[in-house]
Amino acid sequence: MAGEVSALSQLVDSVESMKVDEKSKQQNAAAAADDASDNSSVQITCFSDIVNDVTLHFQIIRLRNQIYAWIGCDSAKLGRVYAAATTRPHNTVSVTSIIGGVSDNTGSGIARRIVLKTGLNVILACNIPKDSLMLEANAEKKLVEKLIDLGYTRPKAS
Repeated sequence: MAGEVSALSQLVDSVESMKVDEKSKQQNAAAAADDASDNSSVQITCFSDIVNDVTLHFQIIRLRNQIYAWIGCDSAKLGRVYAAATTRPHNTVSVTSIIGGVSDNTGSGIARRIVLKTGLNVILACNIPKDSLMLEANAEKKLVEKLIDLGYTRPKAS
């Protein structure tokens, strides 16, 4: 058990210490646009936005058939982590909490809706304060806008 806690703490520390300079962001955005149809490469996008005087930080990592997204509110803490994927037989979306308490579901709805919009499995780390519904809605809106810009969402059915 102690080994698992140590490994988890090392993972959290390494995620918190990730930094991407502006040049890398521009290169990743250009590569994502060029390779949107190529599922074999990893594409990393980082950006920040200020919503209602609160700074939101985002990181999107596009893997093969999966998206990892992190939303940070005023800090670089990992927060709660959710996994979401479509499940059979009716293609509904299931969401589970990987890290964090079950009493606080901030981010689970975002993860569910991202799966519906992209058709991909989603791992979402969310560091938004509990009971901040407007902040959560604005963060989801910004994340979806960026996913659309990057071409990660599935086309709308006609």
